[in-house]
Amino acid sequence: FSAEQEAQALRKAMKGFGTDEDAIIETLTKLNVSQRQQVLITYKSTIGRDLIDDLKSELSGNFERVIIGMMTPTTLYDVHELRRAVKGAGTDEGCLIEILASRTNEEIRRINESYKLQYGCTLEDDIVSDTSSMFRRVLVSLATGNRDEGMYVDDALAQQDAQCLYEAGEKKWGTDEVQFMSILCTRNRFHLLRVFDVYRGIANKDITDSIKSEMSGDLEDALPSPSVFIHLNTLLLVSLTVKCTRNKPAYFAERLYKSMKGLGTDDNTLIRVMVSRSEIDMLDIRREFLTMYGKSLYSFIKGDCSGDYRKVLLRLCGG
Repeated sequence: FSAEQEAQALRKAMKGFGTDEDAIIETLTKLNVSQRQQVLITYKSTIGRDLIDDLKSELSGNFERVIIGMMTPTTLYDVHELRRAVKGAGTDEGCLIEILASRTNEEIRRINESYKLQYGCTLEDDIVSDTSSMFRRVLVSLATGNRDEGMYVDDALAQQDAQCLYEAGEKKWGTDEVQFMSILCTRNRFHLLRVFDVYRGIANKDITDSIKSEMSGDLEDALPSPSVFIHLNTLLLVSLTVKCTRNKPAYFAERLYKSMKGLGTDDNTLIRVMVSRSEIDMLDIRREFLTMYGKSLYSFIKGDCSGDYRKVLLRLCGG
């Protein structure tokens, strides 16, 4: 790897008339995040121009968004996405849940620091001003990055937690909602997996099925009130937190599938997951995708996207 060589290759791809998009894709997709950061610095010191500015002036649309995402340090990319989720038109609840439920304590700590530096206010402030009710409380709890990351399973506590979750569900997510959230947001992964097993024994069904039936009940109300939508968001958050705890690659495979199936594409989700997971667990996500949907992620992207946007996503997907 030679940062100078790659910087020169990128400059050549953008210099003069027209842009060589293939060369940009080729150069950037073979590098990892830290190598791209080195190229960014070298580009400025050897060519005297800002690489991000050059890329933005040459590229456009979703293709540009993928390339700029790839050029952004991992934590900062999460920060930008969280900011977009709370500051855009409406709130992108899916993005908030996805990032806050899937990152480690250390990653969340870095996100909080970087967010404050970037925007002069805390992530918690923005979550509080943009969300409400129990949904807000869960997001704030997740944003503290205070989950137990150990491996110890307390069997007696797991029995107690499972009973508590069952009662909270049976009572239509009423009085025990707070306790419900504290279990899901603070217990370690291994303990929660045990809790879900015990829950199945008590309720005779999986916890995700309990949540699903609760959500469909709300959706069947003739005129759902605003409080019902808040309630649904909370249930969605619970459901996704459970899925993320059980099997993170499967959770991201589902996010990708839902971003592309049906009419239109949820480009925000598709780009974010492809960029943020490409160097972490993309092979695992691909395997889960194939198992869950009987089609490869590669073929799904190929059928759903086009042009340079498709090319770069397929390179990030690999295989």
